[in-house]
Amino acid sequence: MRDFLGLLHRNRNYRYTWLGQVVSEVGDHFNNIAVFGLVMQQTKSGLVVSAVFLARALAMLLAGPVSGVVLDRMDRRQIMIVSDLARAVIALGFIITLWHPSLPLLYGLSALLMFASPFFTSGRASILPVIASKEELHTANSLTQTTQWSTVALGSFLGGASTHGLGFEMAFVFNALSFVFSALCISKLRVPAGLSFRAERTDLSEDRVARPWHEYKEGLKYISATPLLLALALINVGWASGGGATQVLFSLFGDQVFQRGSAGIGEVWGCAGLGLVAGGIAANTWGKKLSFPAYRWTISICYILHGGSYVLFSLSRNYVLALVFIALSRASIGVSSVLNFSQLLRHVSDEYRGRVFSTNETLTWATMMISMLLAGLASQTVSPRVIGVVAGVLSSSTAFFWGWAVLTGRIQEPPEVGVDPLEVEVHGDPNG
Repeated sequence: MRDFLGLLHRNRNYRYTWLGQVVSEVGDHFNNIAVFGLVMQQTKSGLVVSAVFLARALAMLLAGPVSGVVLDRMDRRQIMIVSDLARAVIALGFIITLWHPSLPLLYGLSALLMFASPFFTSGRASILPVIASKEELHTANSLTQTTQWSTVALGSFLGGASTHGLGFEMAFVFNALSFVFSALCISKLRVPAGLSFRAERTDLSEDRVARPWHEYKEGLKYISATPLLLALALINVGWASGGGATQVLFSLFGDQVFQRGSAGIGEVWGCAGLGLVAGGIAANTWGKKLSFPAYRWTISICYILHGGSYVLFSLSRNYVLALVFIALSRASIGVSSVLNFSQLLRHVSDEYRGRVFSTNETLTWATMMISMLLAGLASQTVSPRVIGVVAGVLSSSTAFFWGWAVLTGRIQEPPEVGVDPLEVEVHGDPNG
């Protein structure tokens, strides 16, 4: 915690980025709980919840390649501001669904909101090495992710309570205002001496400047040529095979299984967020000194704990115990996420950073889209508890494939072509 407070005190650029993140992401979860609460109130259908997630996932899938290329070609700070302002307008549009209930409109607004998001989230990841010094980068990464998960908890708890007490309209208004506040914060960022918010490019010759698809394919080749980067992309796919279903199930468990309505949805999401925060803090505490071999085995352990705890959550008849298991499941994901992100910062060159981060998001959301669809369809005839057990097992399976890759020597530490290892304070064995 002292590291976090020290970073916020001395680093002006990061402080503004963090403030914008806190407010906008709390607003995001006000929106999430309001949308899912509204859907469950109007339809009581897991399939409709799944359809909202599918609309978001499809938008993310389409936006990923575009955002990656744009962020690696243009000023990333300006792109983030445009993303925030666009999302503010879209967020206000949800109020129309209260006056004129329409599922297609709800799907469309959800898709538009998500389409604009990777321009901001991948942009924030891409500028992190610019706004944080080499001594600060690991702490900045940990705080960014821990804050993201803290806002899941805070926004979900508050969103569930406020939606229940004040109605859906206030949640949508707060979400819109939060994006405006975030844009103002990002506009305060100043370029550090000798650096830029625009990536330095070596591959933008005149014959390529109008070929964004070529640039995106170059990013894919870059990932596939580096076994660690490919493994990190695939482990996200493995998690998402069950993780997509879990997103749908949170609403079903909160509203139907435990019979607690919007407040229950907020409490399940909130405890999941608390678990992520605990995992992020733990990873920041001891992840700095974790060797690369120890890092590789930690990832397998995390995914086994994640999936196993989710199975126990799905089977639990006691509400409080179920919340404990969902928090433990997410804590495991929190640890793995911080450690994996540090590896990306360490080994990804700046000129490819936007494409690598956006590609990871695209692959994750594409897999989640399939998982969500299957979970939504299954919810029409199968108990949420059974779907939850299957989802937990699928998410755990990625640990075994990762472990197999480690044992067979397929995951070695690549050359340090991104941020210097001291900048993320991860002192691994270069021989893997």
